[in-house]
Amino acid sequence: MIGVVVVDDDFRVAQVHAEFTDRVSGFRVLGTAHTAQQARELIAERNPDLVLLDNYLPDHDGIALLAELETDAIMLTAATDPATVRAAFAAGALNYLVKPFTAEQLAERLNAFARFHARLPVTGPGVDQEDIDRAMRLLREGDRPAAPKGRSTQTTQLVLDALRNDGRARSAAEIADELGISRATAQRYLAALTQDGQATMTLRYGASGRPEHQYEPLPGSR
Repeated sequence: MIGVVVVDDDFRVAQVHAEFTDRVSGFRVLGTAHTAQQARELIAERNPDLVLLDNYLPDHDGIALLAELETDAIMLTAATDPATVRAAFAAGALNYLVKPFTAEQLAERLNAFARFHARLPVTGPGVDQEDIDRAMRLLREGDRPAAPKGRSTQTTQLVLDALRNDGRARSAAEIADELGISRATAQRYLAALTQDGQATMTLRYGASGRPEHQYEPLPGSR
């Protein structure tokens, strides 16, 4: 689960944003804060993975608070002037969503963050330039990118659902048998999901010594 702290000066708005967030699979709100000082204390106590941060706080600008944080953050604010938007990204915001917004719009950003977070975790082995480039693309993508030319959106979703619903790593042959498609087609769609950052691939070595590709969905994939 990705832990989230919501920071907004209006407690009603904070509660709405918390409810929006709790609806998104893989996310859990750890608490809400209404001032910068409350946010500092709550973040230090709960150590969230993500902060949803308003800019208008009674004791400190959200962007100034953001510059202090080591936690990933998405700005949720009514500020639309270019200077504020640029300052937010310069201070470290991963995304910027203008109020008012819908639950679906927030879910898109959260699911994109989940894919980014899975592709580029806080700890782990070193990454190469391709990993970094892919993580940044995932962060900017919508909730469900359109299928590339030559691939069906419906089949893409069926393959992803088959991965997600089983709860274990699966091979192209297993997916093909379940969906009634060829193994080559299943392999092509699974490779595309991996390339798009919606699945991961590992190798399993059997008795023959020949590795078999195994696929699992990434958190936030839809």
